[in-house]
Amino acid sequence: MNRFRTSKFKNTTPKIPKKDGWISDIRAGSFTSLGNHIKSSCRLVAFNTEQAGGGILGLASLDAGSDGKWTVSHIPCHADQVTDFDFSPFDDSVLATCSADETVKVWRLLEPSEEQPSSAEVTLSPGEGRLETVVFHPTSSGLLALGSSLRAQVWDSSRDTPLAALEQHPDQLQGLTWKQDGSLLATTCKDKKLRVFDPRAQLTPVQSAPGHQNNKDSRILWIKDSDHILTTGFNQVREREGRLWDSRKLGSSLASVSLGTATGTLIPLFDPDSGLLVVAGKGDSVIDCFELNDSEPFFSQVSHCLTETPSRGVAMVPKLALDVGSCEVLRVLQLTDSFIVPISYQVPRKAGQDFHADLYPDTVGQTPAMSAEEWWQGENRQVQRVSLHPDKRPKPSPAAASKEPAKSKLSSGRSKEEAPVGCSSSSSPMTTPSSSVAPSRSPSSTSGLSSGFLPSPSQSSKAIQSMLGNGPSLRSDWCRLSEETGPSSKFRHIQGSVLHRDTHFTNLRGLNLTTPGESDGFCANSECVAVPLAIAGGQIAVFELSQPGKLPDTALPTIQNAVNVADLCWDPFDTHRLAVAGDDAKIRVWQVPKGGLVETLTEPECILQGHTEKIYSIRFHPLAAGLLASSSYDLSLRLWDLEAGRR
Repeated sequence: MNRFRTSKFKNTTPKIPKKDGWISDIRAGSFTSLGNHIKSSCRLVAFNTEQAGGGILGLASLDAGSDGKWTVSHIPCHADQVTDFDFSPFDDSVLATCSADETVKVWRLLEPSEEQPSSAEVTLSPGEGRLETVVFHPTSSGLLALGSSLRAQVWDSSRDTPLAALEQHPDQLQGLTWKQDGSLLATTCKDKKLRVFDPRAQLTPVQSAPGHQNNKDSRILWIKDSDHILTTGFNQVREREGRLWDSRKLGSSLASVSLGTATGTLIPLFDPDSGLLVVAGKGDSVIDCFELNDSEPFFSQVSHCLTETPSRGVAMVPKLALDVGSCEVLRVLQLTDSFIVPISYQVPRKAGQDFHADLYPDTVGQTPAMSAEEWWQGENRQVQRVSLHPDKRPKPSPAAASKEPAKSKLSSGRSKEEAPVGCSSSSSPMTTPSSSVAPSRSPSSTSGLSSGFLPSPSQSSKAIQSMLGNGPSLRSDWCRLSEETGPSSKFRHIQGSVLHRDTHFTNLRGLNLTTPGESDGFCANSECVAVPLAIAGGQIAVFELSQPGKLPDTALPTIQNAVNVADLCWDPFDTHRLAVAGDDAKIRVWQVPKGGLVETLTEPECILQGHTEKIYSIRFHPLAAGLLASSSYDLSLRLWDLEAGRR
């Protein structure tokens, strides 16, 4: 390439919106893992949280709602830290997660405002210890590459055994990537070597060579559909660097670029359509953008973006979700401690609202080129490309838009998530191209009409004309119109408002923010609020709702539960009786004095013991007094009689 060639992306500018354009209500986790901690599809954003030891993922919509705000929810995924996750390139609602609990799960997510599924559609158990990375295959449906501490595996999600368990690495596997055509797999390892595998041909590497000179965390990406590989890591003097390699000849790198002396792991993100590379370091307040070329100079700096807060992780938004009207060629999501910050990379053009074809070549669509079985048999096909022009994009069919996953069986015999009542059935989202459209409720589940169909505009207009032309029959016409358009809720105009500050409890200190995900974190009834504290001895503060205000700076009387709180709830028939499940598999029942605590409680009313493992939820019976149900990790559900103090 001519080094003096002018690039159309040379003036690409990162733009950070004001804070009202950030996704708030975020509490990002600070766990150590090889993942990027945040991923995006065309509809959803998933990110690591600190809840339940990292076993719960946060979920938000990519775009704000009609009120300009984002809905943030959570989904319990694993019993241990979620180390990595990846959205399917063919279905915006399918997410694969891997964890330190040694399992991989595939989920079909709903909108953040809806209740998420309680169980995964697919669960895989590779049996290789803690899992570190999971990556969907770029051209085949239902195909995954998994990375454990020492080995990479290729799985068909419909099988119970891996298609290929590649040769074991001598040290910690750090990075894993597919070639864009899905034919090869590349890895980086703590032994400072790069390896290229052809999983369908042999389990040993087809190429291997020394990589970065330092064994600190490294990452790897395949560049476009070429033979070039990009790695990021540290050199011999602990400086961060990026290197470009030819996978056919790994003896030495083609080029390198220095990326500073900070200690945070670098996260590279690459857009194959524009050739733009974004590099961010964990803990850094800087995000760099380069243009990668096929010849000298291989790295061309495009921008150097300073952010307000350090990065926990970064993700790239899929090309199909970009705003082509504003000449947006990239969008990066920066995960911080409290926000997700969208950073839009735009190319300045005079006619900003026009579609500029030179900036937007056809990009890969969302229909898989083949099945996992076809790929494993040796097929090599490319995903069909689609135009980014707003008038030429493929439109989802109405039938596909109304589908939700139905209860079915995978070929391995594992049952999948049961569909909500009223939804039509569909085949597995991991194997069917037509399921790439976001699930939505059918008219019969939302309109409330017994017929299951919404009235057409012509029906409504005829009814209104009939009302206007026949005064005496106004009441009957109005009733008929109500029947045709559906019932009107008396709560449709309900609004929430925050009560006056005089009713608030302020100056709360030492709250326990790490209660298990199955717990609500605190509990309240008509008179009292119980709040676990992050103080040794599993202490619980109890506040009387009749005594709001600023709490004193001095120590308050508490309930000393002796062990950390797993869950707690009030007796619906005794507003001052509190049941607390502890980490020691025991349930302690406390009687709080009327008027609130005046001294620290150390002796419970009774102790219920019977579970052999940690309890994760307790609930009082809503109709019968003195009955309490508990569930535990020993896979048992027990019913307790509190009056008798026995099971």
